[in-house]
Parts: sequence; C-alpha cells; structure tokens
Amino acid sequence: MLSIKIISPFDQKTIDSLKSGNRVLITGTIYTARDAAHKRMYEAIQRGESLPFNVEGQVIYYVGPTPQKPGQIIGSAGPTTSERMDKYSPSLLDYGLKGMIGKGYRSKEVVDSIKKNKSLYLAAIGGSGALIARTIKSMDVIAYEDLGTEAVRKITVENFPAIVINDSYGNDWYADKEINQSK
Repeated sequence: MLSIKIISPFDQKTIDSLKSGNRVLITGTIYTARDAAHKRMYEAIQRGESLPFNVEGQVIYYVGPTPQKPGQIIGSAGPTTSERMDKYSPSLLDYGLKGMIGKGYRSKEVVDSIKKNKSLYLAAIGGSGALIARTIKSMDVIAYEDLGTEAVRKITVENFPAIVINDSYGNDWYADKEINQSK
C-alpha cells in the first residue's frame, strides 16, 4: 500500500480525504506534548486562559524524546501510549486541534469527539523512535520547559510515517481489523 503525502497543519480537505487504514507521510509543523503538558493545557482551558500555542488546525504528537546526542536535532522520538491523554483530548479537539499521533487505542469518548470535531487520530509505530527522529528537521521548546522531556515542542518534520486509526467519519482501523480477523 502506498503512503499518502500530507501537510501539517491539517486543513479540512485533507482530513476529509483520509480514511482509517491509510498510511501517510506527514511534512510540516507538529507539536509534541505528553501527560503533564496536556494536564496544564486542559486546566488552562477550564480557567478560560489561552494555550501556549494556537491549537486550531494543529497536530500533537504524544512523545517525550530522549536527549539528543551531539550533532542531532532530537534523541529517540517514539510514540507514547495515547490513552494517557484521553481525559484531556476532547477539550483540545473542541478547541480546534485537528490531529493526534500516538500509539494504541482511544476511549469511546475520544473517538466520538474525533468524529464530532472532524479530526484524526494517527498511530506512529512503537519501537521506531530512532527512525522517527530522522524525520524531524528542527525542534524548539515553546512551553512548560520545566517539564523536561514532557515540555511542549514545535517540531518540523519531513515524511513522518503514520497510519490513520480514527478518521473524521467515525471509522476505527483497530476495530475494523479485529472484526475482519474474527471472521
């Protein structure tokens, strides 16, 4: 199966064109955030405060990269388990977030919010952190520097590999695969 090349931030036309199971190569800007940063952003939304970056149309990659070695932009950058962000994701999606990248299943609440907000959940391949790091062309810490590896980073990627798991139509690649395998 060929990969579809897409640009981040995502526009609605791109989101609408993708279906669960599509393999994609993402080029553009992605933000990184894990549990602690998500908690802070969620609390800011609850208090009516602005977020450290405009999430509208943006993509967040659930990663806490390892420290870079000399000459590297970033260390290993493999995905974090997505369900750890499930409590916070619907609020960010309602706020305009259009894509999330991680690994593993999402809760029904998050899948419903993805459909409601016409957004996407994509999976990066666990265990491929060193390979993914090669797709990252620049990286800047933009918020919550005190969180160390969990700080929010703005990264520029080129041909970042992912698979669409939950599309904007409510399809779930994991569930579809389970149904097809049980037949």
